[in-house]
Amino acid sequence: MAGWGERWRVWLVAGALSLLLAACATPHKIIGPGNEAAFDRTGRFAVSVNYHDSRQDAVQGGFAWHDTGSELILDLANPLGSTLARVQVLPGLSVMTRSNGEVERAASPSALVAQVLGSPVPVSGLRDWLRGQTGQEPVSGLHKDAAGNVETFDQAGWRVALSRYDSLGPRLLKLERDEADRDISVRLVIDGD
Repeated sequence: MAGWGERWRVWLVAGALSLLLAACATPHKIIGPGNEAAFDRTGRFAVSVNYHDSRQDAVQGGFAWHDTGSELILDLANPLGSTLARVQVLPGLSVMTRSNGEVERAASPSALVAQVLGSPVPVSGLRDWLRGQTGQEPVSGLHKDAAGNVETFDQAGWRVALSRYDSLGPRLLKLERDEADRDISVRLVIDGD
């Protein structure tokens, strides 16, 4: 019986460490300047890339999303909670500041995030998808759940599945994209607003 008690303590400590690491993986909510109303979400992301030559890449971590409509701020953190980069999107300008202080600019926020993660992530589409909407670009294969929430669709080369809705939108987003040399999968789990 002593062996069982010792194993129980090991499992308890391992579980506590897992919870601690999971909590650290999500960056703190972003507090924006001014009084402008914002759409805020925090959570975890996982991006996996399976190349057709059998290579695989994966990155995971946490994110904090702060979107006022006129400005978007996206913080990306590694699994231990250290900031990888901050992406700031203004009309016509996207700026990425890496944790080492390097700054890059581009017109597309998706291109900047791809530089950080090494794979494309549809940041522009996420502005709508995080709210449970499809946005302006053409959509095919649209399905809704029994409550009328957007559930699955294809848009801009991505297969999108949204589920576990709360009052702000989906709490689970699964995105998949097939390219000529690789298949990309992105999973976002919302922890909070």
